[in-house]
Amino acid sequence: MLKNLILLAALYLFTVSCNKSPLTELIQPTPPPVNAFVQYTILAGNQYCDLTRFEAANYTELKFVVKFDSSAIYQNKDTLNQGDINKLFGFSDNDSAHHRFSARFGWGWFNKVLSLHAYVYNNGNITKRYLGDVAIGKEHNCSIKVMPGEYVFTLNGVQFEVPRTSTTATGKGYKLYPYFG
Repeated sequence: MLKNLILLAALYLFTVSCNKSPLTELIQPTPPPVNAFVQYTILAGNQYCDLTRFEAANYTELKFVVKFDSSAIYQNKDTLNQGDINKLFGFSDNDSAHHRFSARFGWGWFNKVLSLHAYVYNNGNITKRYLGDVAIGKEHNCSIKVMPGEYVFTLNGVQFEVPRTSTTATGKGYKLYPYFG
């Protein structure tokens, strides 16, 4: 059972977030200094991280460093959900809701391995792409570059192209924070 999920991220450009909750329920933390590690916690039984807030986004590229601790190891009560992709960081796109257009990194613990994935919505259709396995306790460089017709996901220097059907020149929408589920 998931006790606590703690994600540490050094955000080189921005701290990112999303939340489907009304604005009155959002937490407004003080932004961290640039290049500082920020701890994100998703408590047992919750889906949203403790630092979730709504903030507009307008990206040509989102860069961050993530370091997972051992709380990323979890056993889902429903074994059919163990292979699901949890969400890390990203942004909605095309000036739309994130379930219509968005790009973000996802992660999951499956078969005793922590892996990262591209998780993209194009006009409501999901594209998932495995990016690689990552080590707990190590720093991993991540970025999503917005290009005409594609997103370029980079994990530790390795690039992966994922289709993008958004028509805005930049990744324009709102920031998406860690989310479990």
